[in-house]
Amino acid sequence: MNQAQFAKHLRQNMTDAEKLLWFHLRAYRLNGKRFRRQQPLGPYIVDFVHFGSRVIVEADGGQHNNSESDQIRDAWLRSQGFTVLRFWNHEILKQIDVVLSVIYDELEGRGIGS
Repeated sequence: MNQAQFAKHLRQNMTDAEKLLWFHLRAYRLNGKRFRRQQPLGPYIVDFVHFGSRVIVEADGGQHNNSESDQIRDAWLRSQGFTVLRFWNHEILKQIDVVLSVIYDELEGRGIGS
């Protein structure tokens, strides 16, 4: 399966946390900002990205706890000029307002449009 097919597979099989976060990020719902989901970037596929501000949002389950591969991935993404925000699935499911506030503040802090 190539990267584009894998990204499509991920879009069709999102976790509950990803679905909830996508509900709030899609269709310019977060202050008119346009996000893409399961977007290939270099050798990686990121959960959500706002290209205008170069902000990536990741929804992580337990498999990401102290993940060395995530550290390498994040370092590469940062080297490309992206900021990576990571949230645990339980944070998204139980505190979506806090998660959205952190994302909003990061986008506004970068002072870039949609």
